[in-house]
Amino acid sequence: MTKAIMIQGAGSNVGKSLLVAGIARAARTRGLKVAPFKPQNMSNNAAVTIDGGEIGRAQALQARACGLEPIVDMNPVLLKPETDTGAQVIVQGKRFATMKARDYGQAKAKLMPHVLESFHRLAATCDLILVEGAGSPAEVNLRAGDIANMGFAEAADIPVILAGDIDRGGVIAQLVGTNAVLPEADRSRIKAFLVNKFRGDPSLFTDGAAEIARLTGWRDLGTLPWFADAWRLPAEDVMDIATRAGGGFKIAVPRLNRIANFDDLDPLVNEPDVTVDIIEPGRPLPGDADLVLIPGSKSTIADLADFRAQGWDIDLAAHIRRGGHVLGICGGYQMLGQKIIDADGLEGPAGAVDGLGHLDVITRLAPRKTLALTQAQHLKSGLDVHGYEIHLGQTEGPDCDRAWLSIASRPEGAANTTGRIMGCYLHGLFAADGFRQHYLSGLGATSTGLGYEQTIDAVLDDLGAHMERHLNMDMLLSLTGDIKTR
Repeated sequence: MTKAIMIQGAGSNVGKSLLVAGIARAARTRGLKVAPFKPQNMSNNAAVTIDGGEIGRAQALQARACGLEPIVDMNPVLLKPETDTGAQVIVQGKRFATMKARDYGQAKAKLMPHVLESFHRLAATCDLILVEGAGSPAEVNLRAGDIANMGFAEAADIPVILAGDIDRGGVIAQLVGTNAVLPEADRSRIKAFLVNKFRGDPSLFTDGAAEIARLTGWRDLGTLPWFADAWRLPAEDVMDIATRAGGGFKIAVPRLNRIANFDDLDPLVNEPDVTVDIIEPGRPLPGDADLVLIPGSKSTIADLADFRAQGWDIDLAAHIRRGGHVLGICGGYQMLGQKIIDADGLEGPAGAVDGLGHLDVITRLAPRKTLALTQAQHLKSGLDVHGYEIHLGQTEGPDCDRAWLSIASRPEGAANTTGRIMGCYLHGLFAADGFRQHYLSGLGATSTGLGYEQTIDAVLDDLGAHMERHLNMDMLLSLTGDIKTR
């Protein structure tokens, strides 16, 4: 009989995604066949799955921790914010609708059958499902129709572990306060708690943990010290994007308002000779940048307007005049062109907007989304690269005659006459060690050619060992409940 348990948080960003990945790797090391599941995720950092859909990148990392390829059933509902009040709703990997937050609040209960269908289908393939909640169950104002936290736990009839974050302070209040505001039925579903992100000697929190256990009646699974190598793993939450100081080669990355699929940065962050400088709104693009990398965007036209509002268009032009290099990926590629034409009003009012004008290309947005895992070749070096495409629209123009990638004999990408300004739709290309080393070396950076994929697996192994060392894994696994067949 397949078992399951749900990790919920006493607040947002308490480390649920990493906890699930680490516990999954630990359970897999014990010989269990494990799968991750998140009923509802909100992220513009999506992963393309082998079954042709998209899910949150955290579930793709968790699948990797389990030794599995990611599939859409691991994250049946994905919300991709497009504005401050609305999001694209992805159901079982495919676009379902674009909704305002209030409309989604009324509609989400209708998605529960899809969520449970995916959950039970996944359960048929493994021994244990580790379920990740979203936000916090203490948001009792959102309980009606909930599919992300206690609403799902009740519908699937599975037990819950509650995680608190001691790094932000007030962890006793986080956990005990959650206990206080939950209705009895939800409160009784929580079987244990854990404390995450402790800096220093965890034994110093022994009395605090005992007090939480006394006030809630929940079992104590342990206190996890800060996991120092977490930054090496692909991040999903935009809040986790931060400047990472390395060596003297500086890559400036403007933090777009709707930045998407920023996993392109992860292999670069791991390069010791490279500093990836995330340029927050209000900061100019630095004059000493060697490369400006414009990342993907969920709302390219809106982010292009914001790019100009920040004055980054002026900074970028100055960077180019100084002989600097520019790379645009996906939405960033579209922005670098002459125009973006949105005849169907997919990103707002129908019409066309001027691009930044640094590549002689035009992008036409279209309703059909390109969504594919992709193998490609770098034309100049002959090196293989791999990644994924996830975009609306097609880009054409004279600079596409200088395509620098080939996908199944199809030219991909564009470059200006100097070769210093380039763009493409392929996300994830820097994960290929040989290409990354070739590209950076060509710009004057020293690349170690480190095995990026091997680094990720090594960190996941360390994370699993971290869980075994500091959590009571025997107790945790004993709390899992059998999944009832429908």
